This record gives sequence, structure tokens and C-alpha cells, in this order.
Amino acid sequence: MVQRRLSIGAVLRATRPSFLVLAPLSVLLGVLLAARQMIELDRLEIALALAGGVLAHAAVNLFNEHDDFCSGLDHLTRRTPFSGGSGALPESPDAAPAVLVSGILSLAGVVAIGGYFLWLRGWPMLVVGLLGVYLVVAYTRWITRRPWYCLLAPGLGFGPVMVLGTLVALGGRVDAAALVVATASLLLVSELLLLNQFPDLEADRRNGRRHLPIVLGLRRVSWLVIALLLGAYMLIALGQLGGLLPASVWLAWLPLPAALWVAWKLPGALEEHQALLGVMGVNVVVLLSSLALLAAGLWLG
Repeated sequence: MVQRRLSIGAVLRATRPSFLVLAPLSVLLGVLLAARQMIELDRLEIALALAGGVLAHAAVNLFNEHDDFCSGLDHLTRRTPFSGGSGALPESPDAAPAVLVSGILSLAGVVAIGGYFLWLRGWPMLVVGLLGVYLVVAYTRWITRRPWYCLLAPGLGFGPVMVLGTLVALGGRVDAAALVVATASLLLVSELLLLNQFPDLEADRRNGRRHLPIVLGLRRVSWLVIALLLGAYMLIALGQLGGLLPASVWLAWLPLPAALWVAWKLPGALEEHQALLGVMGVNVVVLLSSLALLAAGLWLG
């Protein structure tokens, strides 16, 4: 009984629940884009889209935790609130099979929900669904060894796949406004995951990973982080000024001062661990608040 409780606790920790809020925000953007197209929304379909998004995010986290434990990476990383894994499996190694099975079951749930929407909406769901499943399965083992793909993959998952996938699943069409919102989400999420790779650079290098901080170095990549972050705000502005998005999406610019602080502080924090953690913490808040306020802007508009 004690072992079962430990396994359940390890599985829950391995899903990294504090990060799972990102999936509902991405699904919410897709729901609001569908609502703007005057589609009659079905509550069951919204619930299924939300469940699929959360299960997909949990699955990729579970597979990542299992693979990093089995490869020995978990024993090399210096764990932070934003990187280095949850630490669940190094503390409870006997739970590794349960984490793997939970990842497989989560992915099976995603496939089942995707199959329902495929039957409901047709082949466009197949394109989005196959890309999403590939990103979940391939991220840790293969994508992290391809620098530029590793940069784009997280943003693709939470932007085009999750935002546009929700829109299509609810019966909407991919238009210019949806592309702007999905691309802004892509930039913000890829920027977040890119910055979160910084503390794990040496451990990842020793484990055979090959992402941009390893290939280009932290100094160069810090400017890419800044470009992606500020580029998302510029894209939202261009979408509104171009008449694609309502004026209320300017709400998403409210965290801009904090984003500028991140851009200002990051280059000087690369050699100071605690300073870097402070920048990373503010960056997480900037991402979540920007997406939440973008959703509020779409709802109010």
C-alpha cells in the first residue's frame, strides 16, 4: 500500500502539475477563436478538447521524466523550479514503470479524443493530430538532438497544434487571425522552453543532447530569447493594427514592462545562477499573463 502511494505520488509529480496550466490557456485561445467565428459551441466538445490538451501535455512530461531518469540525465542536472525535471524518479526509482505506463495511457487518451474529432470534422484533424502525437513521442529522444527543431517543437505543440487544433475540432476554420494568435503563442512558448534549457546546458551536453544553448552558447542564444519574446508582442500589435484582431487584444501588452525587464536583465544574468533563476521566474509570469490577457482580449472583442 505504501509503495502504491509512493508510485501515485511520483506519477503526479512527474506530470509537473504546476506547468500544466499552459495547456488550458492554449485550448482557451482556440475556443475563443472559434467563438469569434460565430460557431455554435458544444460544451462536451470543449471539455474533450481541454482534456486532450492537458493529457497531451502530461504525456510529454511523463515520457520526458522517464527517459531522463533511464538515461541518467536526472543524476547530472542541478534541479531548479523551472528546469532539471521534477526529481520524482530519482527519489522513487521503483515508480519508473508506473510513470511510463501513465504516459502511454495519457497518450492513448489523446488519440481516443483525437479519433472522435477526426470522425466529427474529417481529415484536417488528422494533420494536426499526427503532428501532435509525433511531438509528444519524439521530443525527448530525438527532437532534443536537433537544435532548431528543438527550438520550434514546444511552440508548435502549444501554438499551431493546440490552438489551431482546438479551433478545427470545434468546427472552426484556420484564418489569418487564428494564425496570428497561434504564432504569437508559438514564439512565447518556444522562448520559455529555450530559456529553461540554460541551467541544464552542461548536463544536457554530457547526455548527448544538442540544443541551441549547446551549439551557439548562452550569450548568443540570450539574444534569440529576447527576439522571440518581444517578437510575440510585435506580432499581436501587427495583428490588431492590420484589423485581424480586436482592439481589446492590447491587453496582452500589459506585461510588456516585465518582458522588457527580462530582456534587460538576461544578458547580465548568464554567469550568476540566482540572478538567472530570478529572470526565469519573471519570464514564466510574463508568458502566462500574456496568454491569459490575450484570451481576455479575444473574449472582450
